Amino acid sequence: MPAKDIISFYGNTAEGVITPPPSKSHTHRAFFLSSMSSEGCKISNSLNSHDTISTLNAAEAIGAEVKRYCGNVKIVNTNLHVPSDIVDCGNSGTTMRLFTGMASMFDSPVTITGDASLRSRPMGELLDALTTMNVKCSSAEGKAPVTVCGPNNGGKVSIRGNVSSQFISSLMIVAPMLSRDTDIKIEGNLLSRPYVDITASMMKLFGASVDMNENDIHIQGRTGYKGCDITIPSDLSSAAFPLVAGALNGCVKVKNIDMNDPQGDKRIVNILADAGTCVSVNGKEVTSSSRELNAIDVNMNDIPDLFPIVAVLLSTAKGRSRLYGAPQLRFKESDRIGSTVKMLSSLGADIEGTDDGCIINGVKRLRGGMIEHNEDHRIFMAAAVASLLCDGAVTMKSSKCYSISYPLFVEHMKRLGVNAEV
Repeated sequence: MPAKDIISFYGNTAEGVITPPPSKSHTHRAFFLSSMSSEGCKISNSLNSHDTISTLNAAEAIGAEVKRYCGNVKIVNTNLHVPSDIVDCGNSGTTMRLFTGMASMFDSPVTITGDASLRSRPMGELLDALTTMNVKCSSAEGKAPVTVCGPNNGGKVSIRGNVSSQFISSLMIVAPMLSRDTDIKIEGNLLSRPYVDITASMMKLFGASVDMNENDIHIQGRTGYKGCDITIPSDLSSAAFPLVAGALNGCVKVKNIDMNDPQGDKRIVNILADAGTCVSVNGKEVTSSSRELNAIDVNMNDIPDLFPIVAVLLSTAKGRSRLYGAPQLRFKESDRIGSTVKMLSSLGADIEGTDDGCIINGVKRLRGGMIEHNEDHRIFMAAAVASLLCDGAVTMKSSKCYSISYPLFVEHMKRLGVNAEV
């Protein structure tokens, strides 16, 4: 691989203060809810990334007028209509899945696709659920491109909870736009429940009536959405990367953290503490500093996005750690279990993948080396942070895939003292 095509991270130490990017999950939902609202909405501190731009493009395709100014976004629903062309969601699984439910409110066909990675991700469970609501659906063997044609009139629908929480959120988001109430029955355990909680919380901010218990969701139809001005909180899954960097070798303070937010990834603070890190919360600031780490077991069911960086955290922890409970990781931007195991193995970790996570036997140090991130932003960022544990450089294909969720990631790592050379 030519030198100009690679980037190398040399660990050094991580010290300083960082404000992580806004929440990607909140930004996606705010953009889509605004596009269906009856009044103009101002979204402050939204994440400007490849994935969220895909969501804005999809919102514009159904008639939303989008204006960007001074770091804010204003969205006005001028006239909801069927997209005039195929909607391309790029690499954003959240965009594709949430928008598929929204597209079912139209009585004409809507076709949705994405890049090669997105076209490999499962959609069958969502399409089957929509079909039971009398929506006509077709796909490439349960994957994109998919075509849906409503109108979806609401009613009762059942869906398994152990595939993707985004499918449930997709059925929820469109429900207030439909002619009847919607009752969603979740079969079995719901994986990644905090993301459904975020969906419900934000829908209520926009005026929807949502009632939830363990396995049943009731949403009132015919209400639509009201205008709402909203400020997006910091992304706690992104905050995990600088916090783990501080825990591995240094001291890092992360600002603008709301520990009362429904984001499940706030559990990174508890995970750091359980592993022995010196971690403290002061208002909206969290500080982590390095100390000898001990192995722990972590149920990743509700926090799958943390899997790669938690695996890095525990790769040199004393003892045997187990990450479990997240089989859905096999169907992310990459097979995140396989990609994480391969990445850390390449750097000298003792790690073995399982069906729903991995087993890690902590080693004293990692050696460094060349890794493959397969354009998965969380693998790229986790590998960069792992350089703090390595005797040599961590080298990988130079890519801006991290811009999907954390556009300033490399800049922030350099600010903390992690050396990076392209």
